[in-house]
Amino acid sequence: MPSFDETDLEALYEKLEKPVYNVVYRWVWDREEARDLTQEAFVRLWRMRAKIHDGAVEPLLYKIALNLARSALRRRRVLAWIPLGPSVPSPVARDDPAGDFAQDEERARVRAAVSALPNDLRQVILLCEFSGMSYGQISEVLSIPEGTVGSRRNRALKRLKEDLERS
Repeated sequence: MPSFDETDLEALYEKLEKPVYNVVYRWVWDREEARDLTQEAFVRLWRMRAKIHDGAVEPLLYKIALNLARSALRRRRVLAWIPLGPSVPSPVARDDPAGDFAQDEERARVRAAVSALPNDLRQVILLCEFSGMSYGQISEVLSIPEGTVGSRRNRALKRLKEDLERS
């Protein structure tokens, strides 16, 4: 009998759906894809329920979500090299009449700076800022020492500040 049941999954979903989505979104920068990947992470967690040990659920969920996000980016890069035939319609631009150009420009700068971080720094900064997890929990997710979480977070923040001041 698994120690992780439907009630546990529902409670975990209520607690972590938004934080996991926030981390995944800032990895892939696509709302629909982030929603899909977040859902897939919970589905995969459910499928693994028989192997889950107490206390390992939250780190495992974030680990699954980050792996899915990384895979999605790799897939996106591969697809960028595959030419699409003329029968495939081009994407339609989204209208955002309420959007403020300056605010959009600033978001784009921050997004580019975060995306430019090396994966090890990017993972840490996204988990620290958007997951609500402690350094100890993040160290479990990433399989690194707790002190490394802090040092990578500091390096990521310093690099982001420098990159944003330059641009």
